[in-house]
Amino acid sequence: MSGSDTVTIEVTLNDRSLEETVPARTLLSEFLRDHEHLTGTHRGCETAKCGACTVLLDGDPVKSCNMLAAQVDGKELTTVEGLMDGDELHPVQEAFWNEHGMQCGFCTPGFVVSSAALLEEKEDPTIPEIQDHLAGNICRCTGYTKIIESVQEAADMQQEER
Repeated sequence: MSGSDTVTIEVTLNDRSLEETVPARTLLSEFLRDHEHLTGTHRGCETAKCGACTVLLDGDPVKSCNMLAAQVDGKELTTVEGLMDGDELHPVQEAFWNEHGMQCGFCTPGFVVSSAALLEEKEDPTIPEIQDHLAGNICRCTGYTKIIESVQEAADMQQEER
């Protein structure tokens, strides 16, 4: 195998442009947590099954434990921290807080990011649409009722803002 041991990436991360040289085999989740100190991106299963590491890549949810940092070169990346507007929570974050959509909180960032992406696509998703969209995120604590209620409340909040 040939190639460089490092790679330089340019990325817009949470509305901030940056350029960084990292080992070529650096996972995106590792880049976010260890290099950028954005610890809201959790590493759970590390096989792209649990969704705790979900981030938005050019607005689409992706599993950051299953991608190399080099793959985001030239792209726009948003983590759960980047959803906030200054000190104001994103409506999905606020709804998860209000509706107790989090249990232990480990999976919550992935659910929040995936839900924010859903509400960008669909203003008022049905319960089956929410369930389908969040199928790539797993909560190991309890059920999904409060998570779905949180997404519905966030949808209502966003519609009221428009």
